[in-house]
Amino acid sequence: MANTNTTTNIVDTIFAQGLMALREYSVMPRYVNRAYDTAPGEKGSTIEIPIPSAISASAVTPSYVPPDDAGITPTKKTITLDQWYETAFFLNDKEVAETREGFVNSQLSEAIRGLCNNVDEAILALYTNVYGWGGVSGTTPFGTDFAAFTEARAALAKQLAPKNDRYCVVDEDAEANALLLRPMWDASAKGSTDTLREGELGRVYGAFWAMDQNIPSHTAGTAVGATTDGSAYAAGVTTVDLASAGTGTILAGDIITFAGDSQTYVVSTGDADVSDGGTIVFAPGLKVAIATAAVAITVKATHVVNLLFQKDAFALAARPAEASDPLGIADAQRKAIMDPVSGLSLALEVSRQHYRTRFAFSTLYGVQCIRPELAARIAG
Repeated sequence: MANTNTTTNIVDTIFAQGLMALREYSVMPRYVNRAYDTAPGEKGSTIEIPIPSAISASAVTPSYVPPDDAGITPTKKTITLDQWYETAFFLNDKEVAETREGFVNSQLSEAIRGLCNNVDEAILALYTNVYGWGGVSGTTPFGTDFAAFTEARAALAKQLAPKNDRYCVVDEDAEANALLLRPMWDASAKGSTDTLREGELGRVYGAFWAMDQNIPSHTAGTAVGATTDGSAYAAGVTTVDLASAGTGTILAGDIITFAGDSQTYVVSTGDADVSDGGTIVFAPGLKVAIATAAVAITVKATHVVNLLFQKDAFALAARPAEASDPLGIADAQRKAIMDPVSGLSLALEVSRQHYRTRFAFSTLYGVQCIRPELAARIAG
């Protein structure tokens, strides 16, 4: 019969090592809103997130009749805990003994890295909701200056994003360029020597900068010569019909502009062949009304999606999964925690197999783009 204390000790040791690795590899979960219930949950459960409404100041007129506040209608978005993933590995008895003595097994670190990458990519994939824009498609930003960043920063200002808790997350090439720019490394300008000593980007121009190796690229539609159908569209409209003009495609996640309107829009429903006409759906609503005329539509080219965002743009809800051994079967040991540092839940389940031991780290989470107006792409 297995020694319970020995089993508990190895579970605690492996779990502690996994937790340290989790904090090392976690990137995006640190920077998004994750202030939600952390009680244990199960796959498919949901969390409602309130979205505040804008409130304008109004003159006070004393009266026995109270004012009508019916126009203040906060909305809600739902995060579904629909992502439950594990990374499993096996240790033979010799490796288990070494781990018990404090040796960190490299396979353990890779298992945690796999989980962190999974969550990271899920958050970054929410870029398809983001319409703010800075930079030039196909050109790695920060080659000579911070213009791409300041364009994105201006977009956030126009979209009324709060100035606090802003983050700029970029890929390896953008980081390499940024490290060479003086405001990033000059301690007399930045007030810190961290970039020179540690190679960390740190805080510059009102945002905390970080490199993420999982930054995605968006493959844009190929539409050329596409136009609206000649109908008039009022400001605020989110759907327009296309004329049977031009060639190519407009895809979900594309950034488009309309002639005569500097606002950038993100497509949620595209058109597989603009030459046949069709309909596209986009956000935000039109900032400039379209008159009764065919208006040209331009699609931003394929680009790397570096991001500048305020933390409330995206949300992560992570919970320790309910015990997967409800009958208390004796051949499995399990430990779970909600880690406040990395922002992720982590569970470890250990089971004995044929002359080896299986270790499985897992996490249960859901992601959602809560307020796309609080984010902007920095094209690369």
